[in-house]
Amino acid sequence: MARKRKDKNRISTLALAAAGGAFVLAVFGVGLWAGMQFGAEPSAEMPAGTSAGNDAADKSPGSARQAAALPAPEPAGPKPLDQAALDRLIAKVAEPVPEENTKPVPAIIPPIEPPVTDLVPSKTPAWIRNSVAYKAEASKPMIALVIDDVGIDRRRSDAVVALPGPLTLSFLTYAHDLDKQTAAARARGHELMVHVPMQPKSADADPGPKVLRVRDTPVQLAEKLEWGLSRFGGYVGVNNHMGSRFTTDRTGMQAVMTALGGRGLFFLDSMTAPDSAGVSTARAAGVPVLTRDVFLDNEDSPEEVRYRLEQVEKIALRTGAAIAIGHPHDATITVLRDWIPDALSRGFAIVPVSALVRRRYPALWKQAGRS
Repeated sequence: MARKRKDKNRISTLALAAAGGAFVLAVFGVGLWAGMQFGAEPSAEMPAGTSAGNDAADKSPGSARQAAALPAPEPAGPKPLDQAALDRLIAKVAEPVPEENTKPVPAIIPPIEPPVTDLVPSKTPAWIRNSVAYKAEASKPMIALVIDDVGIDRRRSDAVVALPGPLTLSFLTYAHDLDKQTAAARARGHELMVHVPMQPKSADADPGPKVLRVRDTPVQLAEKLEWGLSRFGGYVGVNNHMGSRFTTDRTGMQAVMTALGGRGLFFLDSMTAPDSAGVSTARAAGVPVLTRDVFLDNEDSPEEVRYRLEQVEKIALRTGAAIAIGHPHDATITVLRDWIPDALSRGFAIVPVSALVRRRYPALWKQAGRS
């Protein structure tokens, strides 16, 4: 009997446990069905970064695996105000700005000068654009004083810049601080040229770095010229430093004229060789060209410089113009300091060399719209 009662109690206990389990399963099933029907979401008051799924995961590992298997619900309802405002701001920035609403940067536009002929260059040549202003005086014989080798000896170069002008100062390409030196020269009213080193006949003479040589290839010549002509700006032309060998080489001089023609520059042949090809190659390339008349200081003495200046005056009186080339020597500087005002008082005109290019090529000057 006792055994039967014990078995009966065990059966009752199992029945109650089964009933309790069935009730729990029923409640869980109803809750799951309700969640699926109404899309259970975290409470709006729940702090950011928490969710019902996370809370269940903290309490029950089995519930966490079940929640992970379910797809994340899509966000519903309107976007928060701050996100919508950010979207509008991004869209505003991305919009193209209409051209009519932009404020153009003010530009300095040079006045359009009336053309004289149909052959007006599309761009004013540098020898005209960078020339020192000079009012031609036809009744006066003109003298252009060109001082070579400027820029290396700073003390003497500064003394040349201090001379009354306008002079034409030809700066060596390998001098230092050329922007500052040439700016000071322009401020004193002088005109600028580039003094390009060219190969001499004598092997003992040193023309300096980046010298143009007969053996150079066209590419090498172009690179050296590009370097030399980029050392400073505001110049009107080029003349040769030494060059008694190179200027006689037609191929090399043709390369020089190609570079000058493309930049709107003229060539002043220093005439260091009587058989120079400078004039013929310049004319063939359409480059304005002039030649030196007198060297002032082959001998560095005041007497030599004065004698040479007398020759310059005679040429100017006979032909209307003369070009003298000197160097920053003490004797040259001292004599010119007194001679320039004296020559002006005697009716000579001291002019920039571009004035003589203008005199030689009046059609080019007119084609550029200058009077």
